[in-house]
Amino acid sequence: MCEIMLDSPFRERWAGRDPFAEAFHLDGESFRKVKSRHTFRFEIGGKGYFAKLHQGCGWKEICKNLLQFKRPVLGADNEYHALLHLKRIGVDTMTPRAYGMRGKNPARLQSFLITEELTDVVSLEDLCRDWKEKTPEFRLKSALIRKLGGMTGKMHRSGLNHRDCYICHFLLKKATASSPDPVLHVIDLHRAEIRGRVPYRYLVKDVAGLFFSAMDTGITSRDILRFIRAYSARPLRQELAGNRGFYADVRKAARKLYRKEFSKVAPL
Repeated sequence: MCEIMLDSPFRERWAGRDPFAEAFHLDGESFRKVKSRHTFRFEIGGKGYFAKLHQGCGWKEICKNLLQFKRPVLGADNEYHALLHLKRIGVDTMTPRAYGMRGKNPARLQSFLITEELTDVVSLEDLCRDWKEKTPEFRLKSALIRKLGGMTGKMHRSGLNHRDCYICHFLLKKATASSPDPVLHVIDLHRAEIRGRVPYRYLVKDVAGLFFSAMDTGITSRDILRFIRAYSARPLRQELAGNRGFYADVRKAARKLYRKEFSKVAPL
């Protein structure tokens, strides 16, 4: 198996060369480095890019995931295809500029993914960090909740679930903060899954992840209802009448995450 996609500037710079050799010779500011994966930032011509290099996860990791009934992440293909999927359905995310994957042994696949750096952005986690003590403008808060709910609902209805769905993985374009329709980019999709329909437990997991990660931002019951309306893309009364059990399961899962993480009762 061998898949390669090269866009500018890598198509021109790597013309006639082995793209895998070129990608694995790149280096830069390291953001995450584990045994099988390295994520780092580098520049070409003054423009920033992020690279993720995968060296194969090994049979031990594959078996561990299968025993836990989880789909193992074998390389960069997961994230690459998730990015293309989100682009097709109109959800803002990262832009891939180079991708490659090769090998026959699932435990030893070699792959890389290079994306454009997102500039002038702030994660929702950082943006909302002080909201509990310093109440934000109502217009900003409600616009972000509607946008976050709408994006997540669109992803789920299209068949994609994130698996690491926390507010830290949504980046706000700062220049759009005062807009009624702010621009949010969803990132870190290396564990994302795409199916014809997202299984119930993964819908719960994604939405509970958002709820859990926002619990200490000062969100209210009204904010949660705004999210539900945007997430479901239908009238609130109708959504709650048909799916109240789903949101009860989301709250239960989020509160369990909060207790596990902070060893105390969740505020909501």
